[in-house]
Amino acid sequence: MKYYILFGPPGAGKGTQAKLIAENFNLMHISTGELLRKEIAEGTELGMVAKHLIEDGHLVPDEMVIGMIQHTFEQHKEVDGFLLDGFPRTIAQAEKLDEMLMQKGEQVNKVLSLIIKDSTIFERISLRAKLEDRKDDANSTIILNRIEAYHKKTEPLIDYYRNKGNYFEIQGEQSIEEVFACICKELE
Repeated sequence: MKYYILFGPPGAGKGTQAKLIAENFNLMHISTGELLRKEIAEGTELGMVAKHLIEDGHLVPDEMVIGMIQHTFEQHKEVDGFLLDGFPRTIAQAEKLDEMLMQKGEQVNKVLSLIIKDSTIFERISLRAKLEDRKDDANSTIILNRIEAYHKKTEPLIDYYRNKGNYFEIQGEQSIEEVFACICKELE
């Protein structure tokens, strides 16, 4: 199995690229946010616990998120690998992911990071707010906070994976097709 991680700030095009990558490389796209919503919608035990935590304003513990990811890995043997989107977000999560994969004799193969300027992030999110009527994306203070949070949380992870030698940057300010071509080059 192959294990890839897709990084990028909000508005970098992760969702668009993840769909293309998953389709073209027979990978399962795993978005932790989507996994949580699915567990909650299905009313699973994990989903109910997560729902109560979220409703009370708490984060879902790393162990629960890792458990969901591990369960997804075990359920899907028909794919050639997995593309993680939105996970890991912290060094502790990255270490737990490494630990889990190591127990299976596996490892993260590559980390692809979509790089775009903060001004481009701001423009793209503002445009998305108008096109998709997303109120949370229409507030400039919220956009700036999201950009700042991304930099604070992600930069330690970039160093973590760069030190492992499996971190690759993709210039995200190109067209969708050009970005995807760069990604393909890294994955082939």
